[in-house]
Amino acid sequence: MGRRIKPLMLLLFVFISLALIASACFTVYHAKSRIKRGLDIAGGLYVLLEAVEAGDEEVDADAIQRAIAVIRMRVDELGVAEPVIAPQGENRIRIELPAVQDAERAREIIGRTARLSFVGPDGKEIVTGAHLTKAMVEQNVYVDPKPYVSIKFDEEGTRKFGKATGEFLKQPISIVLDGEVISSPIVNSVITNGEAIITGNFTYEEAADLALLLRSGSLPVELKTMESRLIGPTLGQRTEAISVYAAAVGLAAVFLFMLLYYRFAGFIAGIALVFYLTLVTGALMLLPTTLTLPGIAGLILSIGMAVDANVIIFERIKDELRAGRTVRTAMENGFNRAFTTILDSNVTTIIATIVLFALASGPVRGFAVTLFIGIVSSMITAIYLTRFLLRLAYRAGIVRSGAYVGVKI
Repeated sequence: MGRRIKPLMLLLFVFISLALIASACFTVYHAKSRIKRGLDIAGGLYVLLEAVEAGDEEVDADAIQRAIAVIRMRVDELGVAEPVIAPQGENRIRIELPAVQDAERAREIIGRTARLSFVGPDGKEIVTGAHLTKAMVEQNVYVDPKPYVSIKFDEEGTRKFGKATGEFLKQPISIVLDGEVISSPIVNSVITNGEAIITGNFTYEEAADLALLLRSGSLPVELKTMESRLIGPTLGQRTEAISVYAAAVGLAAVFLFMLLYYRFAGFIAGIALVFYLTLVTGALMLLPTTLTLPGIAGLILSIGMAVDANVIIFERIKDELRAGRTVRTAMENGFNRAFTTILDSNVTTIIATIVLFALASGPVRGFAVTLFIGIVSSMITAIYLTRFLLRLAYRAGIVRSGAYVGVKI
């Protein structure tokens, strides 16, 4: 009861506590601009495509995966951050593009088959876009201001194209894109270097889109748009603001409860809870995750679980104090006794989040990810950080009796 305050240890405790609070303020401040938001918060384009059989094309799992790979390359070149491109069922593809700038252009780029072929005057196909190694938009303002697409074939394509230009000298070779003739230039010389240009009445953006489609390749199957809608960000942003406000009020209420019921130990739990924000927001900024409205719900749920762990620990400490243990012994025994209970309850929830992530899709996955991050963070702060701070406070002479954890001996 008569333990003295140790100034150096007290200073260390204060410094660490302030550092933990400052880290939370820093990460929360930067979280708004760095955390990636999903379609339901940021708004954007939602498209549902269905693969249909056309000709000899077979719609199977492999064709869907190849189509997803082509669409992903196209979307990446559009510069969309954190797109969701995933299979849905056996023959559908779900696409979510948060905060997309030009929705109509994105729709056109995503669903276009982009099958390129060079056809001779005899109607036979000479070479296809599968043999392309380069496709770039270019413009020579001194000769002709109209943009064009320069292409280069691989070794096999170069051989076939060179042979065809020799055979059809002074005759037209048609350039066909998705069944439509876009250009029919006359062959003036034999082209043996595998390079050609695609001309037409293009705007620069149209030529750039064509080059993008040719670089990413043609879709292996025909895709039909089943659903396409543009989601505005207003409702999502308002809901996000309300959720953040609710989380802040919840944190404040929890902190006040812990402070009134567990006194100084509750204050330490509050500091650990503040640092919990650092871990959660830091993980959301660093990991390749996207925050959705269900994800925010998962975070708020994990706040309650973090407090629950502290309650279990402090109640065990109070039991030890009532049994006549010293403060130091009660603290150590309380943490040791609570560890198994906390671990069991959190591990079962973690298993549930893993199952949800593996079997679910879309927003449910977002809920599982954020709940998993929140649970792991709460375990770290409740079991390790709270224990560390309580030990430090005891050594500094701040914790002198059971009254500091809400018990009068």
